[in-house]
Order: sequence, then structure tokens, then C-alpha cells
Amino acid sequence: MDSGRLAGGEGSGVRTAAAEALEAIVKRVWSEDRETRMDAAREVRRLTKTSARHRRHLAGTIEPLIVMLRGENLECAEVAILALLNLAVKDERNKIKIVDAGALEPLIGFLQSTNSNLQEYATAVLLTLSATSINKPIISSTSAIPLLIRILKIGNPQAKIDAILALYNLLTITSNLEAILKSQTIPPLITVLKSCNKSSKTADKCCAILESLLAYDEARTALTAEEGGVLTLVEVLEDGSLHGREHAVSALLTMCESDRNRYREVILKEGVIPGLLELTVHGTPRSQSKAKQLLHLLRNSPYQRSELEADALDNIVSTIVSRMEGEDCAGKAKKMLAEMVQVSMEQSLRHLQQRALICTPSEIPLNSCNSEVPLK
Repeated sequence: MDSGRLAGGEGSGVRTAAAEALEAIVKRVWSEDRETRMDAAREVRRLTKTSARHRRHLAGTIEPLIVMLRGENLECAEVAILALLNLAVKDERNKIKIVDAGALEPLIGFLQSTNSNLQEYATAVLLTLSATSINKPIISSTSAIPLLIRILKIGNPQAKIDAILALYNLLTITSNLEAILKSQTIPPLITVLKSCNKSSKTADKCCAILESLLAYDEARTALTAEEGGVLTLVEVLEDGSLHGREHAVSALLTMCESDRNRYREVILKEGVIPGLLELTVHGTPRSQSKAKQLLHLLRNSPYQRSELEADALDNIVSTIVSRMEGEDCAGKAKKMLAEMVQVSMEQSLRHLQQRALICTPSEIPLNSCNSEVPLK
């Protein structure tokens, strides 16, 4: 019994010592000596990388870390911003505390920095903070959105990915769509979408943003004016993830529904039919429904086409849509798709020529793309 008490006492002593060590770190972040503050900030970053308990117990460092952000020393700001990032990831209370403590002003300043590291880290922190619903309207009320779009245009590859994810988080506030449109977002979104893996989460979020923006005529005009813009959505429709394909078909359907006469041929000339037919069989329930709707809208062209193309397109699309409810719809779809490929060589060749003419930038390296960034 005495040994049990002793063991309990030793355990309590260990816990007390650990708590005292964490409290000492908090005090050191408040130190007037810059090197002491920086060493403490590095310790905060290290301890909070893997421990939810440390994120909770070191929340007292948030205010002094933000003070460090406001200083003139960039090295000091860098270690502070990385500590704040790890404090925020996977901790909703800390995300809110960081915003409440006034972090947005210096973070937004760093979005405009010529220092690419600070620009990237600030984007990562804003992405993480924007994952919490309470923070979204506060972030939206600042100049963050146009600056995130600026990062999308000029930032390094990782900053661009984080900017896309942050903008996606902020889309839940409908009024932000107009702010995003005003900053001419379509061209840089298409540039990233062209360059990234079409089945990646980055592509998913790009297509989700495009789906929302294409409700506006200004966005539809910008997409069709962008070289390879519609084609890139068609490529996601063919090669994307289930979610990406769902967003892509919805975006194309939105365009065609808004003005069928204007966008029907624009969409058709990119060879969208094979991808739509496959999607009616292998897509999510939502994408299957939207693919069928789009196939209906793409039928019966009001414009003159070659007899071969008209027969192939109208007859095959009409038949496959009418039979899609049958039990053997997958087999029928594949058979009719093979027939269409054989009889519509004219369209297929034009599609290949269009793709060959488009110059695609070098591949952007991708990390995992969650609503938050990885711990640093």
C-alpha cells in the first residue's frame, strides 16, 4: 500500500514537472530577449507538432507569438508563424483564439511580402484558420480574398495550393463569390487545374470553386475566353476523382443551362460525350443525374453539322439516354460508346487536334490537400 502511494506520488510529481516546464515556455515567449523568445517559439512548434495536449496547454503562447509577428525581425516572425500554425491545426479553440488575439492583420501583411517563405506560411495559417466557421466571416471582412487570389497568381506551388483550399473554405459565405470574381480568379484557377493531377484534391477544390463561380455570366465568359478552359473541365470529367468529376459535370451543366445556344457547341467541340456517357454509368448518383441532363441539352443542334456527325451524336445520345434505366445499362453504355467512337471520327480527330495545340505548364508538385495544412 505504501509502495502504491509512493508510485502515485511519483506520477503526480512527473505531471507537475511537465506542467511547470510548459509554463516556463510560456514565460520565455514573453521574454524581452529576442533569442530567448525565438528559442521558446521553436520549442512550442516542436511540442505542438504531434501533441493535442501540448496545443491545449501552450495556448497561453498565442498572444506573445502574435506580438512577435508584429516585430520588424523577419526571422523572429518566421519562427512565430510556424508555432502558431501548429497550435492551430486540429484545435478549434486555438483557431478562434488566434483570430481573436489579432493575428489577421500581420498575417495579411505577410501575404504581400516579397519573402516567399513568409508568404507561404501566412497562406497556410489562413487556410487553417478558415476551416472554422466562426472565423470565416471575420477573415472575409478583411482584404484576405483578393490577396489569396494574388497568391494564386504569383505564389510558389505550395502557397497556390493552400490559397485554393482557403478560398474553397470561404465559399460557404455566398457573398464571397462576388469578391472572388472581382479579382479575376478564373485564369489562375485554370492554370493550376491544367497543371495538377486531375484526380487530386487540388483539382477537386478547383472544380468546386469553378462550379460555384460559373453561376455568374462574368465567370462563364472568362472561362470560354481562357485557352483550354472548357477542355480542362472535360479532362477532369474523364480522369478526375469521383468528387472532381461531379463538380466538373455540374459546372458544364450550369453553363449549358444558362445559355444553351451559346455554350452547347463550345462544350461539344471538346469531345465531352464519351466522358458523359461513362459518367452516367460509373459516377456518383449526383453526377449520373447531371450527366444525363447535360446529354439531353447537348442533343439536337440548332447549327449545321456534317451528316455523319449529326447522325452519330444525336442518335447515339438519344438512344443511350432513353435506355439508361435498364438493368444492363453499363453494358449498353459501353457498346454504344464503342459505336460512337467508330462513327464520329471527325469529332474525335478535332478533339485530339485541340488537345495537341494546348501548351500545358510543368506539373505543380502536390501535397495532401485537406481543409487544413500539414503540421510543420
